[in-house]
Amino acid sequence: MSRSARCERRHAAGGFTLVEVLVALAVIAILLASIGSLIAASVRGVRSLDQHLALVEIARAIETGLPNRDELKVGRLSGEVSGHRWYVDVRPYIANNVDPRLPTPCAPLALAISVQSPAGPILQVNTVRLRRRQGG
Repeated sequence: MSRSARCERRHAAGGFTLVEVLVALAVIAILLASIGSLIAASVRGVRSLDQHLALVEIARAIETGLPNRDELKVGRLSGEVSGHRWYVDVRPYIANNVDPRLPTPCAPLALAISVQSPAGPILQVNTVRLRRRQGG
């Protein structure tokens, strides 16, 4: 075997074929696409959490700003804060295991605080407040 034949054989076996390069590029493209979809899902999750956190913060601010327990009346309160619409339904709390005719110093009120973001999702917080009975 001559020296030039060995040299030619080494050059032929030393590089990548076009098919190998295309397969490597396809694998890289698939990996990048899967990483991109993972990042997009993470961004959507973070955006959803941010929106939920904003709704919770506004609901807490509304609950904090409600009238004093003794001034709270049955009915509906509503308004808007930072583009978020909200309303509070105040109604007597009714429980199956409590007799409403029994004399007690306090009357429970059920509060349903609802906050709707400009994008549409709604958060509702249900709670109970005690109010002194009038005349008692």
